[in-house]
Amino acid sequence: MTYPKPMFAQATPAPAPAVAALPGAPAKPALLPELGRRARAVAGVVLPPLLTLLVVLAVWQAIVGDSYAGLPSPKQVWLESKDLILHPFYDNGGVDKGLFWHVFTSLKRVGIGFSISAVCGILLGVFVGSNRWAHRGLDPIFQVLRTVPPLAWLPISLAAFHQANPSALFVIFITAIWPIIINTAVGVRNIPSDYVNVAKVLRLSPVEYFFKILLPATTPYIFTGLRIGIGMSWLAIVASEMLLGGVGIGFFIWDQYNASRIADIIVALAWVGMTGFFLDRLVALIGHFVSRGNAVS
Repeated sequence: MTYPKPMFAQATPAPAPAVAALPGAPAKPALLPELGRRARAVAGVVLPPLLTLLVVLAVWQAIVGDSYAGLPSPKQVWLESKDLILHPFYDNGGVDKGLFWHVFTSLKRVGIGFSISAVCGILLGVFVGSNRWAHRGLDPIFQVLRTVPPLAWLPISLAAFHQANPSALFVIFITAIWPIIINTAVGVRNIPSDYVNVAKVLRLSPVEYFFKILLPATTPYIFTGLRIGIGMSWLAIVASEMLLGGVGIGFFIWDQYNASRIADIIVALAWVGMTGFFLDRLVALIGHFVSRGNAVS
């Protein structure tokens, strides 16, 4: 009688026991992969606009060339306005200042006028949005007035205040207030009915309702109006300063036009655009912080 030959499989080694981390021991982060991920994220944000700008400058240089025919090329802008670009902080008194001081003066005017319009616009927007009769009576008027160009208000403001600086502040105020009012009113009207019912059940006072229900629910709409308003304020101050004179980026642009220095105007326009972008990002960042990430992008 024969028996089958026993067969033995090769034993696999048991996995090494996992070493438990000691309590309180800091975890070792994967530093290089994390740095690579952040570098790729930054490059994805910075490189596309940078490459686009380089392409625009190259096309501009190729079209205009070195022949001066009204619009200078990027090379000519650098050659003619190198001192203005490299030294924005000089101050020789009067209106002979670097671009930083002209922009700073305009920003102070925008800050005052926009702050007043923000406070008044939010309060009026809450009133119009929460009161049906106020909405019916005031909304058509607001819709008509918001279409008036900013410079159309300048003669009225000069006739009323007889001074350049208050007139500029009024133009900023009257230009920026309409989007703030309209967006705030829309936010108030779109408060979910569940929130209103909860406020009624809890018997919240008007002050408690404003801070606990209305303001958090309408914050995204408010900051949408504020972002539109700050952009319109910056547009209005540049245009009004061209006519009012004195120190300011608008006056600087008009003064350089009278002196036929187109290259300096192009440099000033770059400052205007970057400043406007900074103001928009600043208001958006504040809105993101206040609304805890719920502000409208």
